Amino acid sequence: MSTTILWLRQDLRLTDNPALEAARHSKRLVPVYIHDPALNGRWPAGAASNWWLHQSLMALDRDLRQAGSGLVLRTGPTAEVLKELIETCNATRVCWNRRYEPSLIHADRKIKSALQATGIKVHSCNANLLFEPWDIRRDVKTDAPAPYKVFTAYWRACLKRGLPGVEHARPTKLPGLPKGITRLHPKDLGLLPRIRWYEGIQQHWQPGERGALARLEQFLGDSVVDYTASRDRPAVPGTSGLSPHLHFGEIGPRQIIQAAKWRQQDTAAHGGGSPEAFVRQIGWREFAHHLLFHFPRTDREPLNNRFKGFPWRKKYTDDLNAWQQGRTGIPLVDAGMRELWHTGWMHNRVRMITASFLTKNLMIPWQEGAAWFWDTLVDADLANNSMGWQWVAGCGADAAPYFRIFNPVLQGEKFDPEGDYVRRWVPELDGLPARHIHKPWSAPPSLQGDCADYPPPMLDLKTSRERALAAYRQS
Repeated sequence: MSTTILWLRQDLRLTDNPALEAARHSKRLVPVYIHDPALNGRWPAGAASNWWLHQSLMALDRDLRQAGSGLVLRTGPTAEVLKELIETCNATRVCWNRRYEPSLIHADRKIKSALQATGIKVHSCNANLLFEPWDIRRDVKTDAPAPYKVFTAYWRACLKRGLPGVEHARPTKLPGLPKGITRLHPKDLGLLPRIRWYEGIQQHWQPGERGALARLEQFLGDSVVDYTASRDRPAVPGTSGLSPHLHFGEIGPRQIIQAAKWRQQDTAAHGGGSPEAFVRQIGWREFAHHLLFHFPRTDREPLNNRFKGFPWRKKYTDDLNAWQQGRTGIPLVDAGMRELWHTGWMHNRVRMITASFLTKNLMIPWQEGAAWFWDTLVDADLANNSMGWQWVAGCGADAAPYFRIFNPVLQGEKFDPEGDYVRRWVPELDGLPARHIHKPWSAPPSLQGDCADYPPPMLDLKTSRERALAAYRQS
């Protein structure tokens, strides 16, 4: 009787899961998730990601049980766990979906070679990208095809090829687990901390495939109509909130593209906003993985070698702590950092503003900000995180010119004009009128008492901007 092991990782769903599709026709199926932080090299999952993973594994187990199967949890070195499972279940094949982070690529190759050397068949698939990172390359007449470094050209090439839709439906019936196989519970993996700091995050999210599909349906039914106008306004639910679901593979990009196409057809027939701008954001996610695959050191080094000797500050611990805690005295920056701590997420516009403040006003290395986001974001994705921080710092692909420094006061007045977002996360300023909410230091003395518990600005925005400009010009 043939037995196939389905090795699950960041593909925690049943719908449009190519590895599951390849494995489910076996007589016996063993879906397994192996908790092996060492496999991620220098980037083991952060605390917020571990909370999400715990919830997602529980949701996936429920879905598998409803289909007649179940999730087998193991912990330990992946190669050893797979070997033990193969021997226990007398398995002849292992299926998995590929990952594209540098350390994972290396590990997958070693595991694949070791399995094949013992006669085990291996089947790997693409579940989490529209295109493999090596599929979209620019033509160079005098040399071999080269990777793209500019998003617009990259996305144009993707659109020319054609964006794929869903390939595999959600199975309703799966082969049962072999009798007698032992299974751990998610709590045995030690993903949740002893102190329940995650209760705020828990109130904002529903991890799992069902939560992902519900969020997509709600977004395409409501928010996508005004996406272009509202996506930059942090006080309104104008974005999809799908990023953590995508990161854990609870939903795939092909599902989103297909649903967006259906929505586009519907709006064309009945009027309404187009999801084209939203689909373009999926393109940015693809581009991030394209860059990390072709330039694997960009998780820690600038893509633009010119910035390797950039004169970042050397001593900045106190300022970094103030930024992390949302105590900089700059309202929009502090609101974003507090939203991050409370919900495990931050609005994309505010991510750019807080990152610009750290790197250009405070002159703190972008790697420090990337590390903090990695630990505190529920959607912490190595490719997206690295690309985003390098873009803001001005040292990556499609790099913002060095003179583009986000002014958090002007950004707040433009995208949070009534101060609703700041009031939500910085309640010390709730009593200030809108004209002063983004610069409380400008309020008359009669109003200063209303925000006595809020710190003064830790620096002068104009002076720090000029300092950054001078440093960038010399690089």
